[in-house]
Amino acid sequence: MRIKKGLKLRSRVVSIAWKEFFHIIHDPRTLAIIFLMPVIQLVMFGYALNLEIQNVEIAIADYSHSTQSRALIERFKGSKFFKPFYFEGNLSQVDELFKSRKARAVMIIPQDFEKQLQKNAHVQIQFLIDASDANAATYIRQYCYRVITDFNATQNKNLPLPFDIRDTILFNPDMKSTYFFVPGLMALLLVMISALLTSITITREKETGTLEQILVSPIQPYEIIIGKVLPYILLAFISASLILIVAVFLFQVPFRGSLLLLVLLTTLYIITGLSLGLMISTISQTQQVAMMIALTATLLPTLLLSGFIFPIPSMPKILQYISYIIPASFYLLIVRGIILKASSFMDLLIPTSILVIMSTILLNVSARKFSITLEK
Repeated sequence: MRIKKGLKLRSRVVSIAWKEFFHIIHDPRTLAIIFLMPVIQLVMFGYALNLEIQNVEIAIADYSHSTQSRALIERFKGSKFFKPFYFEGNLSQVDELFKSRKARAVMIIPQDFEKQLQKNAHVQIQFLIDASDANAATYIRQYCYRVITDFNATQNKNLPLPFDIRDTILFNPDMKSTYFFVPGLMALLLVMISALLTSITITREKETGTLEQILVSPIQPYEIIIGKVLPYILLAFISASLILIVAVFLFQVPFRGSLLLLVLLTTLYIITGLSLGLMISTISQTQQVAMMIALTATLLPTLLLSGFIFPIPSMPKILQYISYIIPASFYLLIVRGIILKASSFMDLLIPTSILVIMSTILLNVSARKFSITLEK
């Protein structure tokens, strides 16, 4: 008897899964969401989200006109971060450079620069930086300091250094923001796709009237949910593979960890996103409402509160607490840890356990709400 019940259960679930799968492959909109949207958005976000500031227009007021000042200017010309040009006007006209956006920084080299460099260990060079964009101003200041430090190390042998500082940058030695953002885009795109696709499954049945047929069938709510989730797991996994291929081959993101571990934990994250979409579909009456709720529940929270762009410890406490209920907050630790740091399963045990708990809760809530829907 148990074997027969198991076979019947498997048969019903497989039938529902095949029905959903055939509907998907004949729906060009769904196929576009699965295959085109992640690649297009990954390329757009991958190139647009870049904290590396390059070709900064810096005006140079050289009042020294000496060999040493020209050597310093050459340092700035040789840097990929700066696009220097000479400024021959008065200092009172510096504000106009910023207002007209001709320069984002100004370097003022004093007239006695070379003499002071020969006599003193420290020579003052003034930098004026446009801080209307505070984040950009911080980076520009760091870039200026880096160039000046390199210049001092080669030109000013008398500069006393109390410490011999030798730093080593791990996991991202070139400090490329692409390595940080592109793996994070997997978290954003997968949860968007998973929730968006499944959010319209139950609502589509409601709109077409086929949900009423379920009332007279022996199918249980959990069987319907499992059957509808299975094809989306496969398709979302294919989408994840496309994203990873683009990340590695187009953006040259190094892959240092275990591919098998990433596959398993990404499947878990996909199930979490699909469960969220199913829950949304059970409380929505139309596909349009379901899609709006799915986008609202995934896009902005993942972008702003998951650590995708802004570090969670820097947020106010209330927002930090909200970030704990966002699945992407924990998958970001997983995907960045595996790809960039070669983290093991034990290193990622806590975020993995939380995703398991989230998936279980969301699936149970979806099954119960769907069961209530059938009883009405």
